[in-house]
Amino acid sequence: MSWTLRFASGVDQDMRRLDRTDARFIIDSLQRFVANYAALEPGFMKSGKIKRLKGELAGFHRLRLRTYRVIYKKYEKTLVIFVVRVSHRREAYRV
Repeated sequence: MSWTLRFASGVDQDMRRLDRTDARFIIDSLQRFVANYAALEPGFMKSGKIKRLKGELAGFHRLRLRTYRVIYKKYEKTLVIFVVRVSHRREAYRV
């Protein structure tokens, strides 16, 4: 059972604002994350690297990658991880 990685239209702009090396790190990390999602999710949830969000972002998850945050939604029926936002931690939760 494999997962698919999809990006919202605004993520392209988020990635262009980042340094090339940081953007490459995030893309590589997301690809590894999606390829091994079933094995990584329980450990990441336990360690706090993945967190369920509350409030206006309820239903979304946050993945911590260095000082960046990836906000995503998981659709289990279609096995899709839909990345909504990638930004620095000080800006990640502003709606």
